[in-house]
Order: sequence, then structure tokens, then C-alpha cells
Amino acid sequence: MSVRILILAAGQGTRMRSRLPKVMHHLAGKPLLGWVLDAAEALQAAQTFVVHGHGAEQVRAAFSERQVSWVLQAEQRGTGHAVQQVMPQLEDEGQVLVLYGDVPLIQPTTLQRLLESSRDRVGLLTVELADPSGYGRIVRDDAGRVQRIVEHKDASAAERDLREINTGILCVPAQRLKKWLPQLRSNNAQSEYYLTDLIAMAVAEGIGVVTSQPDHPDEVAGVNTRAQLAELERYYQLQQARLLMDAGVSLADPARFDVRGRARIAADVSFDVNLVLEGEVEIETGVHIEANCLIRNSRIGAGAHILANTLVEDAIVGAGCSVGPFARLRPGTVLAEGAKIGNFVEIKKSHIGAGSKVNHLSYIGDAELGEKVNVGAGTITANYDGKHKHKTRIGDHASTGANSVMVAPVEIGAGAYIGAGSVITKEVPTGNLAVARGRQTNIPRDKQEQD
Repeated sequence: MSVRILILAAGQGTRMRSRLPKVMHHLAGKPLLGWVLDAAEALQAAQTFVVHGHGAEQVRAAFSERQVSWVLQAEQRGTGHAVQQVMPQLEDEGQVLVLYGDVPLIQPTTLQRLLESSRDRVGLLTVELADPSGYGRIVRDDAGRVQRIVEHKDASAAERDLREINTGILCVPAQRLKKWLPQLRSNNAQSEYYLTDLIAMAVAEGIGVVTSQPDHPDEVAGVNTRAQLAELERYYQLQQARLLMDAGVSLADPARFDVRGRARIAADVSFDVNLVLEGEVEIETGVHIEANCLIRNSRIGAGAHILANTLVEDAIVGAGCSVGPFARLRPGTVLAEGAKIGNFVEIKKSHIGAGSKVNHLSYIGDAELGEKVNVGAGTITANYDGKHKHKTRIGDHASTGANSVMVAPVEIGAGAYIGAGSVITKEVPTGNLAVARGRQTNIPRDKQEQD
């Protein structure tokens, strides 16, 4: 049976106190709506609709590459009203699954169970909470059959004592949905059209209502405030930390570790505190990363050591390398096996050969360094002339003295030496020593006074 998914994402989210549409706030580096769209794609639905309203252009632009049908709800008058906006475009056959753009951690396996259990009936995802305040309650008869859903503001004292709540996620046969939606009324405390009223309509017509539950309540937790967003972030990150530890990764403190993307991490890797992994990250076995590091869209080779307070972005770090502390690898950096990048060093769009060292206070940009090159403290490659970037090439076993400047384009031959404090503007042949600095002049004090 075909499935069509409706994602309701039109709300402003006033309690977020933000000009940003609620579904555009991020969880683990991804907009809330992005998580729900991922779950929908995993179900391979025949069509996915997104009902949007507040910040419509911004929301559409953020997901312009997604295969979805956008439906505008110009005036927000409840969940039932939101679904009504889709009806002109909805086929009569199959199931309709309703999801919410601010419920990011819903799992495809949970949704698949709901779809399979309902078929020609109405399927409802529910959960039991110790404190169900604010949620719609599931009202059952003495035989345990679902009779209706009552919203918290409309519930009696006895109904408010019920702990089984409505998550809002439900599955309805398309034909019945089209029949029932025009019958919704707004005679309630909110003066809105509640989608939950469909349950009572189904019961009145003798249509079975089946319920299903998620594996964990936080799967169906909605985000209405920044505090709720932070709580859900910590839940998600702790889940990721536990999965990694189960796979053989050591974390100094699972509560101070964040994955904001997709990380592939081998066993026998160890992480100190306050590590953030963003985008696509691959970390091979034996890697140790110290405190306060950010790794973004990068690969870290086996046995590498990333020292404290280091940023690695769009870079490749070879096996056995050492980077940091307080180092920055910018996009396009490639470190070959055993290279060493020291404290307060910045590397940009450069290849650092095997065993080469850039130890202290240096900037290497748009450069190619051979094997076992030694770069002295304070060395820079002057790669930009105001209009264009130029490349510096340094051959195997070459060495630069402290505070050297290589003005690109320039080539330093294999085994060459650069004297400390030199400004190199021309080629240095293989094995040569290059010294390019002003001659020292000492002026006695009495001469200084005369001048």
C-alpha cells in the first residue's frame, strides 16, 4: 500500500523567542525539519508534503534540494486546518502519515511499525509519561479500546490523571481522511481545528483505532522552547556517545562530546573532553584527541595525535601525525604520514610531506613540502599578492631558519637551507644555503647622539 507523508511545519514557535522559524533551529548541527525529512525519506513514501507558513521562503530555500511538495498554510488555525491545505493535492488511495517538523528524533523503524499495524485502520502513536501535563490524553473504554483524544485544556480532572498521551503522529487511510476533515469543528478552548478529533469520528463509524509506541519517549519529544531543544540535544549526544563506547571508543566524559553530522570512528580511539565532530568525519584506530578540539569534514589517520585546542577543517591527517596544541588546519590541508604540526601553526591548502615538521608559530599556505622538511619558528609563505594566490614548493630535507619569509611563487630545492630572518624571493637551488637579509650595522652611542 502506498504511503504519503504530511509534515506539519507552519508554526512560528513564539516560545522560542526567535525571528528564526522554529523548524529551522538546529539539533546536532541540522535543522529540526531536516531530521524529519530524513525519517520520511527512509520510508520511501510515494510523496512527501511539507505544510509551511512562518518564514516560508526561508524554510523552502533551506531545503530546496529535497524532493518534497510545499503547501502554504497562510493562517495557522490548528493541525486539522493544516492538513486540510494538502487535500486538493492528495490522492484517494493508500495511507497518509502525519508527522511534525518540530519532532526531530522520530525513528523510521517506529513509523514503519505504526504503518504496518494500522493498514486499513487508524494508527495512533502514543506514549506514557510520568508527567503528561500539557499533552492530549488518550481516552479508552473499559475494554481498553481507544475512544477519543482530549486536549489538556479541554480535559476534565479525571482525564488529566491519564498518563497515556497523544504524540500527534497518526496514520489514516486517505479516503477516510478526505471524508472526515470537512467535519472538523473549532468549538474548543483554542478555537482551532484539531486533527485529533478524527479519532472520535473513526470510533463513531466503527473503524478500529490501533496504537503503537516508540522505543523511547524522547523519540516523540517536540521542541517548543530553547530549554527543550537543549534537553533533546543532550539526549541525542549521550545516545551517540554510548554507541561509540559500545564500539570500543573511549570518552573521558560522554556529557562533553558532540557529533553534529556523521562520524565513522574505529575502535581503540580515545577522546578527551569538549570534542566536537562536524559534518563527515572519519577517525582511524589508535587516534587520541585531547581537550577542546573541533574536527570538521576531515579524516584522521591511524595513530595520529591531535593536541588540545586544535581546529581541523576539510583536511586529511595521515597516520602517526601530531597536530597542535593550538594549531589550525584549514581546508585543503594534507599531512602525510608522520608529519608534525606544532603550537600556534596554521596550514592552508598545502601538502606537508612525510616526516616533515612545522613546529612553532608559522603560517604555511598554498605550499608543497617534501619529506622531512624542517620549518623554523615564525616562518611564513607569502602566498597572496593582492590579486592572486601563488604556490611555494620546498624539496625533501630542506630547512628554513626562524622568521623566514618565502614570497611565492618560489621554489626551495631539496636539501637547501634558508638563513634565519631571510626574505626569499628567488629560487634556491638544491643543497644551497640562502641568506637574504640586510647587513647588520652597529652605531656607537656618541654617533647616535650626533645624528
